[in-house]
Amino acid sequence: MLQLFNQYIDSLQRLIIQRIEALEEGTRFKEESWQRPGGGGGRTCVIQNGEIFEKGGVNTSHVHGTLPESLQRKLKVKDARFSACGLSLVLHPRNPFVPTVHANWRYFELYNSQGELTDQWFGGGQDLTPYYFFEQDAVHFHRECKQVCDQYHPSFYS
Repeated sequence: MLQLFNQYIDSLQRLIIQRIEALEEGTRFKEESWQRPGGGGGRTCVIQNGEIFEKGGVNTSHVHGTLPESLQRKLKVKDARFSACGLSLVLHPRNPFVPTVHANWRYFELYNSQGELTDQWFGGGQDLTPYYFFEQDAVHFHRECKQVCDQYHPSFYS
C-alpha cells in the first residue's frame, strides 16, 4: 500500500501542477527536493505572482525512520519504525471572491523491531476558506467531496 500511495501522490502532484500551469500561461512552479536527516525526503513546488494565483504550494513527502519516543509511548509500542507519505496543497488566489483551498492527505505505516507491518492508516482532509462567503461555493465543494467519498462508502462523508 505504501508504494501505491507514494506513486499516487507523485502523479497527483504532477497533474495538479500541469493543470495550474496551463491556467497561468507562463508562470511556472519552482521545484525543490529536500532530504530528511532521519530518512526520506520530498519535493516542494511553489508558484507565485501568477495572474490567477498569488501564491500556491503543491508538496509531497516520503519519510521513514524510528518513531520518536513520545509517539512510541502514546501508541504503546517499543522500538517502532515508520514510513509515511503525503501530499499538501495550499492555493491562494488573487481574486478575493475565489476561496483559498487547503488540503493534506497522508498515509502512515508502523513496523515492529523485526520490520513487520503492525498498523497502517490514512488521514487528512481539505477545506475551502472564503474571503467572502457564497453559499453556492460551499454547497458545490461539499457535494463534490461527497460524490468522491460515496464511491467507497456512503458513510464516509455524511
